[in-house]
Amino acid sequence: MNFKKTFKEIRSSGECYLMLAPFMIFFILFTVIPVVMSVPVAFTDFNIVQKPDFIGLENFRNLFLNDRIFMKSIRVTLIFAVVTAPVSYALCFMLAWFINQMPSALRTVFTLVFYTPSMANIYAVWQLIFSGDRYGYFNSVLMKLGIIISPVQWLTDSRYVLGVVIVVQLWISLGAGFLAFTAGFQNIDPSYYEAGAVEGISNRWQELIYITLPLMKPQLLFASVMQIVSSFTAGAVAQNLVGFPSTDYKAHTIMTHAYDYGWIRYEMGYASAICVVLFIFMYISNMLVNKFLNQEQ
Repeated sequence: MNFKKTFKEIRSSGECYLMLAPFMIFFILFTVIPVVMSVPVAFTDFNIVQKPDFIGLENFRNLFLNDRIFMKSIRVTLIFAVVTAPVSYALCFMLAWFINQMPSALRTVFTLVFYTPSMANIYAVWQLIFSGDRYGYFNSVLMKLGIIISPVQWLTDSRYVLGVVIVVQLWISLGAGFLAFTAGFQNIDPSYYEAGAVEGISNRWQELIYITLPLMKPQLLFASVMQIVSSFTAGAVAQNLVGFPSTDYKAHTIMTHAYDYGWIRYEMGYASAICVVLFIFMYISNMLVNKFLNQEQ
């Protein structure tokens, strides 16, 4: 790495780096350093109060050999990620594409409408929709249509809790990836489409395949990383919607398991080991997506 050249580039763009400095300082202090520290802590027995005691691979051995709930959480997390990540990714892209075809004023309105659920605390609304009595909106509609004859306990029946959590996660998943796609569409130079029309491209679908997608590889990569992270680290939706722990641990994800041991039992060494395993899963998934998109990391 050429440090002299890098330092020269930083000096030439000093104002930009100065504006980034507050974010970078907080990001390093409260994200990077804790993540790096969790790796050595994973090899210790640490309860916050006492000094960490090095125990080697004991936490990992207990995770995979003795912790049945953790093994169940892996299955739940993989199901959750396999369903929500690609569906949410495709949903973000298609909505951003459709919105990009609208006039500027409507584009702003619809971007706000679709992005707002990712910021709002809407669990109370969904609890009302999936309420287990006949006054719950979903039960009420199904009973009026004659599909069911008695209310279904959507939030406590082990057959339904994971499906409900997946539905709500998809609803609130239009976050940073959606905005990245929206910005990517708007930053494509219209002259590319004009050149494509000259070369024989005649409709929107051909423009999407032959022009838009190749020009949006950075946004595609960024959105894929964001969707992978949000899918593997999902836990708040289940905790707020179906309770903690969920019925028969049917909506118990790896992140929920880490929360249990880290912030309820204060077994920080064990919780760190769980987070390390989760990081490995996310890293492998990110590598596979990068390979699929033919994009270097």
